Amino acid sequence: MPMQYALLVLLLAAAAGSGVPNARILRVGVQMAQTASSGPLPRDIHPDSRNRLPLPKPGVEGVAAIRLHASGVDVRWSSPLGRNLTELAILTAARAHDQPYEWSLHEMEALAVSLDPKTIDVVRHNRPLAGVPEKAAVIVAMGREIFGRHALGADTYARALKVLGTSNLVDVVILMGNYAATATRLTAFNQQMPPGWKQLLPLPFTPPDDIHPDTRSRLPYLKAQAGATPGPLYSRGLAPEGTGPGLINRHGSGMKLLEAGVGRRTMALAVLVTSHEHHQPYHWARSAAAAQGDGVEPAVIDAVRQDRPLTGLDEKDAAVVQFARELFRRHTVAPATYQRALKIFGERNLVDLVDLMARTVNDLTLLTAFDQR
Repeated sequence: MPMQYALLVLLLAAAAGSGVPNARILRVGVQMAQTASSGPLPRDIHPDSRNRLPLPKPGVEGVAAIRLHASGVDVRWSSPLGRNLTELAILTAARAHDQPYEWSLHEMEALAVSLDPKTIDVVRHNRPLAGVPEKAAVIVAMGREIFGRHALGADTYARALKVLGTSNLVDVVILMGNYAATATRLTAFNQQMPPGWKQLLPLPFTPPDDIHPDTRSRLPYLKAQAGATPGPLYSRGLAPEGTGPGLINRHGSGMKLLEAGVGRRTMALAVLVTSHEHHQPYHWARSAAAAQGDGVEPAVIDAVRQDRPLTGLDEKDAAVVQFARELFRRHTVAPATYQRALKIFGERNLVDLVDLMARTVNDLTLLTAFDQR
């Protein structure tokens, strides 16, 4: 952890139990972190926004500021880059997360919109990008760095900016973030291919077999609400009814009920460990301060930061941290880890905790790509 963030956590730890209001503690800590981080910035970082994009609106920072640079179109369906390149961006995210369901459905989509099968195979097998058309190559290169290294190099960023332009670049990263979040949800609940569908992605592991035969995932079937209707024909995905993101969403209840069910402290810890697994210093500093404010003890924060063994942690804390470590490091969650979390939190709360982690992944994708300081 950079020095300023370590100092921030130490300040919060020292202030705990002092009687000083949390808001004041956090304000002082953030001011100290800002002062300590005021050294020279990389050449491609704007001093006002402290990321690679100029500040579009005073008073807005971080993810919200980055999103203001987007085109505003429905990126997957209406980007001026074309459907073949937006599907390539989705495939890149799916490949990076070893997500077979997401990959297989979107490979079919990509072929249907004329993405070159040779380019698809380059992504599938993590091959070099020599010979891939320039726009396609820069999209894949970006995704490999963002998700594989948790950093986007200055040279790759400059090339992407030149080839795609600002709004298209932001759009593509937003799309990748959306599908990285979807991959998080699908993997957590072990979504496998529907019966008769071919799995098209080589995996470094054998998926667990703890799935329901009808949904092919860890979640039982729930019927869609009455009155739900699909969108226009050419804006529908290929996901069969009763599988995939739609089914997962039906099992959740939203952030308000999650807070009532598990409390802000557990939610803050889920965000914190997700942040740590993606190595984004800006997000870590903010989530560590927020976690402290929501009651996560300094020792627990330090255990996450230092990747320490989970012995001695509260059962709920250990379940959250272990679940996230497996999900983001291995791209699979062991049946025993899943069952432990299910027993502790219940199905609805677990679905919503994973959704919170997935939302965090979405934000972290943007912060990483644009090097938020």
